[in-house]
Amino acid sequence: MKFSGILNVVLIVILLIVGVNMFSKNDSGDQVTPDRSASSVSEVIHRRSSVRDYTTQKVSKEILEELVRAGMAAPSAMNKQPWAFIIVDEREILDAFGEQLPTSAMAKKAEAAILVCGDLEKAGEGWLQQYWIQDCSAASQNILLAITELGLGGVWTSVYPAEDRMEKVAKMLNLPEHIVPLNIIPLGYPSQPDQPKNKWKPENIRWNKW
Repeated sequence: MKFSGILNVVLIVILLIVGVNMFSKNDSGDQVTPDRSASSVSEVIHRRSSVRDYTTQKVSKEILEELVRAGMAAPSAMNKQPWAFIIVDEREILDAFGEQLPTSAMAKKAEAAILVCGDLEKAGEGWLQQYWIQDCSAASQNILLAITELGLGGVWTSVYPAEDRMEKVAKMLNLPEHIVPLNIIPLGYPSQPDQPKNKWKPENIRWNKW
């Protein structure tokens, strides 16, 4: 092989090495986080649990906004997106949740909470309006999965359809009539590891027909 041919081979090898390094690093020079695969999503789903005890570590506003962003990525009937989210990080309000709502006692230990609401002005008309419940439930599950992925803990605590809880929350947060509180998700950094429940039950499955 002539010298020029050897030189070309060397240059090609160098270019390949440089190209691989460029694609494996981001602008800051750090290694790029691998894409989330189906298996990693499945792992988060099965790792999720209802966490009710938290440390005093604060949850940043950036993380809280990221959680709500995950909620807004949920599917929505006719793409109405009939939801509204109230992020709560004031101690007084969190304590009020814990004291006045029987299912949300853990809010007194939480550093933040997300109230997921239905916005009836954004929902469909007639019987289609009730899709807000499904849409907001899907958004709530997205939030809970994002909480798990980010190393936090949270728990779905019901408000709707208990009228007394709905009235208390509406009064506490000055909700307009067209905003219906579905649930409160107290959250924070877990005080101790939690073991998810194994809910796999083959007897709950039917193939094709009952």
